[in-house]
Amino acid sequence: MDTAYFGIIVFLFLLAIVDLMVGVSNDAVNFLNSAIGAKAANFKVIILVAAVGVFLGASTSNGMMEIARHGIFHPQYFYFNELMCICLAVMIADVILLDVFNSLGMPTSTTVSMVFELLGGTVALALIKLYGNDSGVGFGDLLNTEKALSVILGIFLSVAIAFVFGVIVQWITRLIFTFNYKKNLKWTIGIFGGLALTSIIYFVLVKGMESASFMAPNVQLFIQTHTWQIIIISFAFFTLLMQLLHMLKVNVLKLIVLSGTFALALAFAGNDLVNFIGVPLAGYDAYLDFSANGGDQMANEYLMGSLNSPAHTPLYFLIMAGGVMIIALVTSKKAHNVIKTSIDLSRQEAGDEMFGSSRLARSIVRSATTIGASVSGIFSPKVRLWINRRFNSAESIMETGASFDLIRASVNLTLASILIVLGTSLKLPLSTTYVTFMVAMGSSLADKAWGRESAVFRITGVISVIGGWLLTACIAFGLCFIIAIVMYFVGLPAMYGFIALVAFLLIRSHVMYSKHLRDEKKDEMFKQMLTVNDKQQVWTLMRSYFTNSMSETINFSATAYTNLVKGFMEEDVYLLRKIATKIDDRKKLQKKIRRREILALRRIDQNTALERTTWFHLAGNSAEQMVYCLLRISEPCIEHVDNSFNPMPENWKHEFLPISSQITSLMFRVQNALQSGKFEDIEDISSVCSHLHQTLSDLRQKQTDKIQTCDTSVRISIVYLNLIQESQEIVSATKHLARGCKRFLA
Repeated sequence: MDTAYFGIIVFLFLLAIVDLMVGVSNDAVNFLNSAIGAKAANFKVIILVAAVGVFLGASTSNGMMEIARHGIFHPQYFYFNELMCICLAVMIADVILLDVFNSLGMPTSTTVSMVFELLGGTVALALIKLYGNDSGVGFGDLLNTEKALSVILGIFLSVAIAFVFGVIVQWITRLIFTFNYKKNLKWTIGIFGGLALTSIIYFVLVKGMESASFMAPNVQLFIQTHTWQIIIISFAFFTLLMQLLHMLKVNVLKLIVLSGTFALALAFAGNDLVNFIGVPLAGYDAYLDFSANGGDQMANEYLMGSLNSPAHTPLYFLIMAGGVMIIALVTSKKAHNVIKTSIDLSRQEAGDEMFGSSRLARSIVRSATTIGASVSGIFSPKVRLWINRRFNSAESIMETGASFDLIRASVNLTLASILIVLGTSLKLPLSTTYVTFMVAMGSSLADKAWGRESAVFRITGVISVIGGWLLTACIAFGLCFIIAIVMYFVGLPAMYGFIALVAFLLIRSHVMYSKHLRDEKKDEMFKQMLTVNDKQQVWTLMRSYFTNSMSETINFSATAYTNLVKGFMEEDVYLLRKIATKIDDRKKLQKKIRRREILALRRIDQNTALERTTWFHLAGNSAEQMVYCLLRISEPCIEHVDNSFNPMPENWKHEFLPISSQITSLMFRVQNALQSGKFEDIEDISSVCSHLHQTLSDLRQKQTDKIQTCDTSVRISIVYLNLIQESQEIVSATKHLARGCKRFLA
């Protein structure tokens, strides 16, 4: 039995390593998004600063481990086998949950996930223990709900407070500095830098080092009793220092951003480390206690009261954890994906809006527009003009390739530090994820980054992220609840079965995500088009991007058209539904591609753009028309076949199939011309299009006559006429697309 449970402990630590990897991938957004978004330094420098903070934070962490030992449940009422069920269920659920969120690129709270997983596993075992129990032990004796309730309170407080303060502080800061901030730094940078660095340093002392193993009690007491003296002295010192550095031509804002990155990384590793290794360490301590004192007893008879004692984490565990976190930070592609979500939602200029539009977001935008107009009416025209001049984003000073400027990055980090310290002093469990993300969203709103063209998409994104946070608690609780129950009743086979399952899911997730990354490499060209400053280089990239996207659209349309005709004639409803789903996805992608191309077109030389804009839009409209034609073909075909109406007569198939084959061949011919860049036979292609268009017109007239004179099914006739009509539209769209591409790329 000891050997079997020793294997469980080994797997717990393996899961802890995996959890550290996926956890850092998720939480890296907390401390990296501002520095990366503002391009405060080279990416490697930013990662190095964050890595040092992570390693120091992890190596000096020792507090907060009690939450996994006796913060949610009372271990003296649980037997060893029950505790092992809870620990293993928590780790399995946590790894699965965080990996799913990372793969989706959605930041979530590791604190909330761990607390609610512990809560779910504990409730499951508590209900089992209480069933038929006459020992007098109640539910309140087994479970500590106070911590869970405080975390729920922290969720709502974090979201609301961080967003509101982000809007207010950034609006005031921008009003003072403007987007052309360099001309207003002469006498304000010292005060701004002093305030920012004082907040960050105090944040390191209070939040980052409060649980450090090397912090002596007298030092902690000194910090607590001399808080205001430390703040005042720090503010005076850093104000003078920042003013002096500015006079020496040092970029103080970059220093603030990198300092804030270090502070948040240190605090994250120091305080959130329990979310990743706290449960395995609790299981390890329980196993040592059971082996030393309860080895002769059955695992279901030895109570775990020893976990009520304070946690003493060996230093080598902390150092190894810090090393794993650094490796994850440097190598994790999913961390970069989560960071991308946060940066894209706060980008100053319009960019790749990865989220769609939702009804709630549209309602919020309309309401906000109305309220904004009403509030604006309160101020006099002169005041409104003055404010608008202060918020003239056309004068924005940003590093090459940055998503926002250093002023906003400094506010993000400083305000997040202040709010987390404030929450700590008030004993409110503010989530670092929630605070940093919502501050960034609030500051981007205040900076007018959510313009009319992008607001609905970005609000949809924020709603999606917040919804994911709320779902985290529910999913974590439910998943761990189910896993714990199955493990308890099935025993060791279920434990090892779940271990095998999580290994399979992680491998599968890695394979699927690798495929997703390969697909996303196509987006690199778009990112380059938005970051390079050479107009000629943008035009070269634009041509390549346009060629690839048009080629893919034609290839997709030709393949989908062939399958639609095949599915309809063979009455294959499953093929039709599959193609219809792909067409719908392609329609959304086509809008995204068109938006990207227009954004890139704005960045090329104006003379070149004016010459080619008409042909660009002709080709783009034709590509979209192809996809919409396919949609209009698929809907009646699916309805007809799904209802098992009369099939298409054989003679109709024989007359239409050769034409559909010619249409497909024509589309592939245009694709080949586009890929090769050789449009010499464009006139011949145009002639073929005209011939096919006339052939389809004759066939449509013939079919119309049949409806009037022959005894044919009205339903199949209508669907067939629609197929002919939309095929004719596809031919026209192909002709215009070929002409537009030739003139645009000439």
